[in-house]
Amino acid sequence: MLLESTASDFDGWKSLVSDSFVPLDTEPQRRGGFRGAISARDYDSVVMSHISANPHAVLRTPSLISADTDTDTDTDIGTGTGTGAGAQRAGGANYYKVSLQLKGHGLLVQDGREVSLAPGSLAIYDTSRPYTLSFDCDFSSYVMMFPQTRVNLPTDTVRQLTATSIGADHQLGAAATQLITQAGAMLPTLSRSVGIRLAGNVVDLLTTVMADELSAAEAPGERQRLWSQITTYIEDHLADPQLTPSTIAAAHFMSVRALHQIFEGSGETVSSEIRRRRIARCRHDLADPLQVQVPVAAIGARWGLSDPAHFSRLFRNVVGSPPAQFRRSALR
Repeated sequence: MLLESTASDFDGWKSLVSDSFVPLDTEPQRRGGFRGAISARDYDSVVMSHISANPHAVLRTPSLISADTDTDTDTDIGTGTGTGAGAQRAGGANYYKVSLQLKGHGLLVQDGREVSLAPGSLAIYDTSRPYTLSFDCDFSSYVMMFPQTRVNLPTDTVRQLTATSIGADHQLGAAATQLITQAGAMLPTLSRSVGIRLAGNVVDLLTTVMADELSAAEAPGERQRLWSQITTYIEDHLADPQLTPSTIAAAHFMSVRALHQIFEGSGETVSSEIRRRRIARCRHDLADPLQVQVPVAAIGARWGLSDPAHFSRLFRNVVGSPPAQFRRSALR
């Protein structure tokens, strides 16, 4: 358990909120006493939180974003005490937050849009840009926060979905709502290794819901079509150690320069996209209790990283710890 705490006044709540997520300003919505509670746990950079509180507003301001971006080491969020779930995140990283409203009503404002939050509604927001989240009555909600790098969609494309009700008109949205509700109840009872797998599965389903929303909103342009085609090819060939920008370009009958142009604005280069996906697969397998007998080097080789020394260095650069140490921590 990384954080389970109750605030009995608004000053305490302000510190608690920033400790749990990214730095936030808070404003009371009524005079008098205040009470709020947060239960938050970190599952390999996916933070799952249950929040219940009296009416208030939280604001992610440009000045807080600027200060957060300047942070270049692992830091605690807000108070620097090291007690919150947010203390596990890397400073300056960009995150998505997905909120599932359980009780009460609220309003989310970001990117010039606003969406009303009612029980059962799902909404996404981006910590790298300003937003306001306000509640005018007592409420409770589940909030998932995860790095944008865990979502295999261009950040500029996902921006179309902030402050909208995602999945409301699609069966996938109902499935995501049900899974988040069930995961929120089950995660505190599961072992860390199983919790990591379940939290990762929820993020994968949310990514699918977002992709479905984007495809329903507008037909993708040629560049988006090619990006989707190429990233699917990358995913299907991660085990090939010869997977490079050159081989990808050749497989799609284009120049390497044209390939790189397709990835402009996605937040990733072709090579970093390959690395990110390979490390994500390795993280998943290393945290899988059913694969505990598979050697670390074999897992790296399975996903195209056949040189054990290179795999260890790359994994440590991305994750922050060597693969063997990560496995021990995940399977505790």
